[in-house]
Amino acid sequence: MRAYLDHASSSPLRPAALDAMLPYLREHHADPGRVHHEGHVTRAAIEEAREQVAALFGARPREVVFTSSGTESVNAAAFGALARRPGHVVTTAVEHSAVLEAVRRGAGAVTEIGVDRYGRYDAEAVLDSCNDDTTFVSVQLANHEVGTLQPAAEVAAAARARGITVHIDACAAAGHVPVDFGALGADLVSVTAHKLGGPKGAAALLVRRGLRFPAFVVGGAQERARRGGIENVPAIVGFGAAAAALDLAAEAGRARLLTDRLTAGALAVDGITRLGPTGIGAGLDPSASLPHLVCLGVEGVEAEPILLGLDRRGVAVHSGSSCSSEALEPSPVLAAMGVDADRSLRASVGWNSTDDDVDAFLAAFPDVVSGLRALRTQTPGDQA
Repeated sequence: MRAYLDHASSSPLRPAALDAMLPYLREHHADPGRVHHEGHVTRAAIEEAREQVAALFGARPREVVFTSSGTESVNAAAFGALARRPGHVVTTAVEHSAVLEAVRRGAGAVTEIGVDRYGRYDAEAVLDSCNDDTTFVSVQLANHEVGTLQPAAEVAAAARARGITVHIDACAAAGHVPVDFGALGADLVSVTAHKLGGPKGAAALLVRRGLRFPAFVVGGAQERARRGGIENVPAIVGFGAAAAALDLAAEAGRARLLTDRLTAGALAVDGITRLGPTGIGAGLDPSASLPHLVCLGVEGVEAEPILLGLDRRGVAVHSGSSCSSEALEPSPVLAAMGVDADRSLRASVGWNSTDDDVDAFLAAFPDVVSGLRALRTQTPGDQA
């Protein structure tokens, strides 16, 4: 039995989501934009899912615009806002690549704010970088690599008071900590399904009521003309069902217990540190981090051989940001934090993780690390 500890990349599909999806894969195939009975069936399913997603994220159903992924949601926010009001953009150095690449391409001038050694940006630094030409600010609610919770609501309140459109990327946080669209006070918030036990192929952009900007995907009037193209009905239905099935308080509490135990066991190995809110030095309060995610620094060994060694022992973890894993590139988040970007390991739990998963990691991790360190200290004569 393998131990899957990469829920921050993508979490297994919840049974409730699969059960909800199956009828829309087997029987209900109609275009929800049609006026016949079959079309009404699929339209009703989408609108029920919209209500379920809205309820989880503290939004009105009409503020939920379904997209195909978190990346599309982010791109729709950035390109749409900048098409509406071109100008200077302020973001941070630890944003997901979907944010950074979108604003670099879509804006004439971009200011990227640095972070402290825990991966946290300073709200005042973000706001101080806004000027009379600033039209768009995009910041994350929680970091996808080290789990740091960010002062996004503080940024949103002050920036919007200055007439700046504000986007918050909540994809890493959604389903793991409360995400309340109304309380955050942003114009736009991105969330996704597959990191909380929903299906791949469904996400949403939460759009403040009354905000209008050009659609990113064009060619149809779907999603009230905010996202063209026929809707992915099964995936949207699955997203809604996963949102309804999620017990945030219980799951977050269980996740924190698992990651605390994993962290304690990992830190018992020489040369291991936790990176992020409870990491270097005294660190920050553990409540300043996502409950389900741990990033570890490993002295003396690069990430790739650790990943492969754990994988051979039946344990799946991750290193580097989720969209650069194929190249196993050093984490830009860790580089921005000023720590070793080549020697990090991210373990993350989810709705179906168990103590056995953590036990498997703790049994394999010390042996893998010590074995790799021993190889590095051998001379050519020793190896012969």
